[in-house]
Amino acid sequence: MRDRWLWWGCVAYAALFTWLGAIKYAAHRNLVDFGIFQQTVASAFGCFCNPLEGSHWAFHFSPLLYALGAAVAVVPSPLTLVALQACAGALCAPPIYAIVRARSDVTTARLCALVVFLYPPLAGLVFGDVHENGFAPAAVAWTLYAFDAGRLGWSAVFAALALSVKEDQALFLAFSGACGAFAYRTDRRRALFAAGVAVAAIAVAVAFFALIQPNAEANPYWQPSRFYAWTAMDVRTLVSHGLVARIGFLLLILAPLAFVPLRTRVAVLAVPPLLEVLASRMDTTFTLGTHYAGAWAGYLLVAYAAGICALAARARARTALYWSLALCVLELAVANPLHPGTNLRAVQPRDLELDAALHDLPRDASVATQEEAYTHLGLTNPFARLLPEDPSVETHACLVLVDGAYPNSPRLQEYGNALAALVASGKYVAVTRLGNIAVFRRVTPCR
Repeated sequence: MRDRWLWWGCVAYAALFTWLGAIKYAAHRNLVDFGIFQQTVASAFGCFCNPLEGSHWAFHFSPLLYALGAAVAVVPSPLTLVALQACAGALCAPPIYAIVRARSDVTTARLCALVVFLYPPLAGLVFGDVHENGFAPAAVAWTLYAFDAGRLGWSAVFAALALSVKEDQALFLAFSGACGAFAYRTDRRRALFAAGVAVAAIAVAVAFFALIQPNAEANPYWQPSRFYAWTAMDVRTLVSHGLVARIGFLLLILAPLAFVPLRTRVAVLAVPPLLEVLASRMDTTFTLGTHYAGAWAGYLLVAYAAGICALAARARARTALYWSLALCVLELAVANPLHPGTNLRAVQPRDLELDAALHDLPRDASVATQEEAYTHLGLTNPFARLLPEDPSVETHACLVLVDGAYPNSPRLQEYGNALAALVASGKYVAVTRLGNIAVFRRVTPCR
């Protein structure tokens, strides 16, 4: 852990992804989740809510967001969140390095850390919108490393951190704890600790699903269960091409690791989180570049470290590492989850015009708008929201801002005709028009 090359690598990784995230933000390429989490984090010591979800407790168990709220209170900028997620991604490498270094030479450990830095699914997670899931891989990897090293006090601390990320991590840690108790059944100290982690994780899951979530005030228009509301059509789609998509996903996450995780029983720890994303009827959960990679990435990287250790005993680790590095680079070249051609570009005049229009909006008025604007209002306006995705749902926001300079905005496409009808009926009137940007004010009572 005292290898300066490891820690300089972490600094470089965090700096790189903070810089890339800043470019993406300035170009208005963030998606809806970034706005949701900015509002939730900004209200962490208040309602812990946002207009799309209502109370965040109604959807996820994420006490971790209070720490992000404290950071934003000190440095109130969206880029604070971008930098924190970049640091969380960088901190995935040290525990993987340490697991390997305990059983092999420093060069093998350094190469393993380099694989983590280049691993495309992790890069896509870190570069994506800031999300609680972005902090899960590091928390999981440090938990398992500390347990492996016999530092059970630290393992407990990191396990508590992992439990604070999201409720699904409670389910995964319960499984991991049960596996650890069985695997170390001859080591009473570790077996009891692992069993204790499993019990604590189950307690967190029960508390959330039975007590917290049912009593939190939620927006009724969105529920996470939609991912698992399978229909007959979904089943037919699964048979026709859904299985192929899922197999392709598994290849994209395992090939850059040269399939090394499959060489060790530790890979069983990644099974529950992978089942969570693969069981969804929507391919968003098993598409690289989304935050869902946070569910399984930590477990899979630890399995990779265990596999490298097994190969090191037979002097085959270097070959696997070189294959991993080559395949990581190849995937970043041909199937880059960062989508740099779309997300990384110079700031254009339309970006500056939208920034200026958003700056002029009152911070205490409800504003309904499209994705590009919403993600730039989240930290400063708790009443900002998206235009409805359903044209039959009438927005009651006091102000509506639309910018035709971003014609690919889904919400603008979905709600454009409905907004035109509201203006034609006299419920909204234009108060500002500047180029492609128009701001409308509701004439009838708003909320």
